[in-house]
Amino acid sequence: MVANFEKPDRDSTFEQLDRIFQLQKSGFASSPFPDAMERISNLNLLKTLMLDNKERIADAIYADFGCRSRSETMMVEMLVAVEGVKYATKRLRRWMRPSRRHVGLLFKTTSAKVVYQPKGVVGILVPWNYPLFLAMGPAIYALAAGNRVMIKMSEATPQTGALLEELISSVFPEQVMAVVNGGADVAAAFSAKPFDHILFTGSTNVGRLVMQAAAKNLTPVTLELGGKSPTIIGPECDLEMAAERLAFTKALNAGQTCVAPDYVMVQEGRQQEFVAALTRVFSGLYRTLAENDDYTSIINDSQYQRLSALLDDAREKGAQLIEVNPGGEKLDPAKRKLPLVLVLGAKDSMRLMQEEIFGPILPVIAYRDLESAIQFVNSRPRPLALYYFGNDENARRQVLERTHSGGVCFNDAIFHVAVDDMPFGGIGPSGMGAYHGHEGFLTFSHAKGVLSRPRWLNTSALLHPPYGGRLQALVERLFLR
Repeated sequence: MVANFEKPDRDSTFEQLDRIFQLQKSGFASSPFPDAMERISNLNLLKTLMLDNKERIADAIYADFGCRSRSETMMVEMLVAVEGVKYATKRLRRWMRPSRRHVGLLFKTTSAKVVYQPKGVVGILVPWNYPLFLAMGPAIYALAAGNRVMIKMSEATPQTGALLEELISSVFPEQVMAVVNGGADVAAAFSAKPFDHILFTGSTNVGRLVMQAAAKNLTPVTLELGGKSPTIIGPECDLEMAAERLAFTKALNAGQTCVAPDYVMVQEGRQQEFVAALTRVFSGLYRTLAENDDYTSIINDSQYQRLSALLDDAREKGAQLIEVNPGGEKLDPAKRKLPLVLVLGAKDSMRLMQEEIFGPILPVIAYRDLESAIQFVNSRPRPLALYYFGNDENARRQVLERTHSGGVCFNDAIFHVAVDDMPFGGIGPSGMGAYHGHEGFLTFSHAKGVLSRPRWLNTSALLHPPYGGRLQALVERLFLR
């Protein structure tokens, strides 16, 4: 995730950035519509590269985090990316076919279709929390649509960035796909390039900066941002079931997930029961934390200190903090292992209710009835995801129809992101546009309308001047009544 934009100060990196961009622009100009075979070949190269180097990639991500669960890397990064390639290659020829469109009576002698044309050179800005998947996921659909791809990795994951730069350059010519690394200055220069499309994943504040930079070139953008994704526990919900699924999805990557449950709403009178269930489940998943390689560290000192400050602020303002540390261990701040912390009595004045948490901290908020829960969600910026636990169909319908969010899960959380056949994206402060699935192909394609008329018959001549003839009167009677 890019922290801010500063003045560039490293000529060699910027020269590399300029050179690769020009290579890709000229490469696309010489081959602006690669056929399905070439696109599928590129996608399979990407899949093979990931599979052949999966252990090296997992090691690099582990090193960047200090401790990153290898199983999580394989499950939610490698597996999901590889399955995305399989999904796209299986459907690509169908996606590429022009789609026939209807023409009205006046244009019966013509035919209309939409051709899906590659946009050109696509820039992808990658955050630090899932560096493989959030680089490869967008790249899969950009390549499927026939584009050239430049990827800017996060400076917070230098080992992963360097490895992906090495691996991609060993397989792909730079004019097809390339990775660049560097800090916020490089990200600023990257965003300012006149790409044909930019996809950014990261914070809302940095998303604004990317959009401002892109606007100078009228570059279209897809913004995958974040926000405070709410969870509502329905009155009739089985709390054990909800706790089991929420404990896993909140602890995954130590909560450093853009669609992680940010706060949980439980009906008045059931809070303590829910807290007890969540504590019990989490303690079963992670019996210890300090030396447990299944439990991921906070990415760096800056993020660890930010999360600690959120807890200090909540404590000072009267919240009750319940630390779930199953082994009762003394955790070394230098290793950045932060236990799950449940927060009761959270108030709007607290920072953790104003900012995206992005860590293993979970406010548990009481609500009176479903109406008040919906009003609470709607009084805040539209989130990237919303989760409802419960089987009442009327309640589900109300939540679905009366709230806005990028995506919704019923009786689950975060896993809608891994469903290849659904679009993924935010709305308002949580994002703009979508990718994954067919929508990913469409995002990186220009839908070009094409009208064809035969030489031998021109019905539009009915509309030519001089006006006022019998044929035009007939047209008016037929179409303007």
